[in-house]
Amino acid sequence: MGQSPAMQPPSPRRRATTRALLRLLFLVALSLAALLAFVTSTPSSSFSTARRALQLVPPRRHRQPLTTLRAVRRDEDEPDRPTSPVVAPRAVGQGHHRSSDLDAVLLPDWEVLVLLRPGDDDDAPPGNATCAFPAGATSPARSLGRMPASGRRAYTCAMPRPERRHSRPFRAPRLVVVAATTTLSSSSSEEERSLTPEMMRWSGRLVYDSAALAAGGDVLVFAKGVNARQGVNRDATDVRCIYYRRGISGSAATVVASLPASTSAQQVFRCPPPPSTAAMTMTASPAEAQQLRVTIAVAGEDPIPSVATYTPPPPPPPPPPKKKLICGCTMVRDVAKFLREWVVYHAAVGVDRFYLYDNGSGDDLEGQVHQLSAEGFHVSTHAWPWPKTQEAGFSYTAAVHRDSCEWMAFIDVDEFIFSPDWAGSSKPTKSMLRSVVTAVKPNIGQVTLGCKDFGPSGRTKHPKEGVTQGYTCRRRAEERHKSLVRLDSVAPSLMNSVHHFKLRPEFKWERSRAVRVNHYKYQAWDEFKVKFRRRVSTYVADWTDRVNHGSKDRTPGLGFEAVEPAGWPHKFCEVEDTLLRDVTRRWFGVGFTNKLAHHRPVGGTTHSSS
Repeated sequence: MGQSPAMQPPSPRRRATTRALLRLLFLVALSLAALLAFVTSTPSSSFSTARRALQLVPPRRHRQPLTTLRAVRRDEDEPDRPTSPVVAPRAVGQGHHRSSDLDAVLLPDWEVLVLLRPGDDDDAPPGNATCAFPAGATSPARSLGRMPASGRRAYTCAMPRPERRHSRPFRAPRLVVVAATTTLSSSSSEEERSLTPEMMRWSGRLVYDSAALAAGGDVLVFAKGVNARQGVNRDATDVRCIYYRRGISGSAATVVASLPASTSAQQVFRCPPPPSTAAMTMTASPAEAQQLRVTIAVAGEDPIPSVATYTPPPPPPPPPPKKKLICGCTMVRDVAKFLREWVVYHAAVGVDRFYLYDNGSGDDLEGQVHQLSAEGFHVSTHAWPWPKTQEAGFSYTAAVHRDSCEWMAFIDVDEFIFSPDWAGSSKPTKSMLRSVVTAVKPNIGQVTLGCKDFGPSGRTKHPKEGVTQGYTCRRRAEERHKSLVRLDSVAPSLMNSVHHFKLRPEFKWERSRAVRVNHYKYQAWDEFKVKFRRRVSTYVADWTDRVNHGSKDRTPGLGFEAVEPAGWPHKFCEVEDTLLRDVTRRWFGVGFTNKLAHHRPVGGTTHSSS
């Protein structure tokens, strides 16, 4: 049987044509690969955004990015002598002239943080402004007040959608602030738009703040991305603290000093102060002297991009104020409706002063604080806009308030310190909590308090009478702990896990058996689901991160989405516990409505700062 035409072998001419086409395709592929390799290896694309932001060479030189850093290191044997003019990192956010010399950081969720130049914001009103982006889009800018360490005025605005689609890298907005006839950074000329700097990215490494301590003169430098894993910290001997001054009108910046860090833990690096201000201002005007900046460099690497400025500590007031025995510290976001209950209760049992670090609240937090202050409670707010930096915020608190507070209670607004022994008292007294810390030996630096976690207790919405009176059913097992910390006992590294601090070797911990923390953790679903936005701890995964499903940091039975589990109102209810509900009703009335809930505490003056 003969073969059909479809089964006959190809002719020699067809085979030759096929081989020629294959060779041609192979040559074309090789040419494209060579072209791609050439394009991706050109100097213009060899620098990442971070490298371009921190080039240690003049703008017209593109190679040898580590040359000037090595020049600084050659002078390490003389750390107190300012180095000769050496080119320093150019932090993104620097304009080509003073009027646009601000810093901008792109935070998660397309939020932009704008920090005005120290000294340039004196005429800026404390109210809101406008972010004007290079492509022409604008968005309202909300004032966050002044940063606690640098005193820089901070604003936040949303990045408009058209700007997100604009060619990258993203450029910093100009902040337009109008007060009477004053306009700051409002020009929109083509020349300025072409010189608009890139925004810093929170998603990468960044030195985001610094604080000069009055006691001892050390400088705390806050940097993310260096010690990225919990419990794994780079040795301080590998870290240099670099003080530098920006140039004017596009000129190169210069390094003032490169000094060794003394501690490295989490996001906090303890550095020596720069040389004396007299030495630093020999070639600078007084206004320019305020522009001293700081960053850190890890051995063998370029300095980290930075928006941190150095401000010398103010001289202590004579005589130094007497320390408060117990202060309270917490990091907050949109907790205005919970605040009164928390402050009134803890002030009654012995907390003298409250420090609130505001992580970007959009509710009436300031209104609540002003009301409490007007009634005589000692409450102050401090802008702390950096996402997921609770440990660093607590480190800052422990360092800067050690001269004003002997003990600090690090607790959240949904946590209430309580002892069943107080249940029979007809009214609260400040000795209740004070007796806990005055009874310990001098070598006890930390008193830990076990936590009892309360559930929704059948509630489907926030109880109007408050959390202590509205949630009365809890889990049986004790989960976690919080601490009362003697600030003088905290280790120089300031390392903490939010729940407790590392102490100096001569101090010990002590567990309180009489006092606990009522943690109203699992509230009505509408309140609890707000937590899905973002968690504040650096080393704890966000609720939506699909990791660590069985961790104690997770909620049992809860997935990775803000979806209410079946039967949520009745979960986590193993023990009916009405002790604190009954106590607060007796002391403050139902819903904290009686006179004791609005009394003016005796002694001291109030303050509230933003």
